[in-house]
Amino acid sequence: MVIDLQNFTPYASLIGGVMIGLAALLLMLTHGRVMGVSGILGGLVMPAGKGDMAWRVMFVIGMLAGPFAVIHLLGRPVEIVPAASGMLLPVAGFIVGIGTAVGSGCTSGHGICGLARLSPRSTVAVATFMATGLATVYLVRHVL
Repeated sequence: MVIDLQNFTPYASLIGGVMIGLAALLLMLTHGRVMGVSGILGGLVMPAGKGDMAWRVMFVIGMLAGPFAVIHLLGRPVEIVPAASGMLLPVAGFIVGIGTAVGSGCTSGHGICGLARLSPRSTVAVATFMATGLATVYLVRHVL
C-alpha cells in the first residue's frame, strides 16, 4: 500500500470538516432543516412553498461562490486532477442522482446530519455508501 503524502492534507481537511459541521448546525438551528444537498436542490426544482426558497438559493450561491473565495484567498487556482472525464462524469452523476432518490437522501444529508442525529436509516445508508464505494474502487483498480 502506497500513501500519497502529496494529497494528504489533515489541517485543510479538519478545517473543511469543521466548517461543514458548523454550516449543518446553523441550518438546523435556524431553519430546522437537514443539510442534504440533494434535498436542497430538489426543493429548488420542486418547491414546497415560497418561504422555503430564499435559504435554498443562498445555499447554492454559497456552494458556487466557495471555490472563487478559495482562489481569492490563495491567490491562485487550486490544482484539480479529475478522476474521470468524458461521458463518464455525467453518467456517474445520473447514477448518483438515482441513488439519492432511492436512498431518500445523499451522502451529505445521511453522513453529516443523519449520523449526528443517530438515525438508524442514515446509519444503514452510510454503511451502504461506504461498502459500495470500497467495492467499486477495488473492482476498478484491481479487477478491471
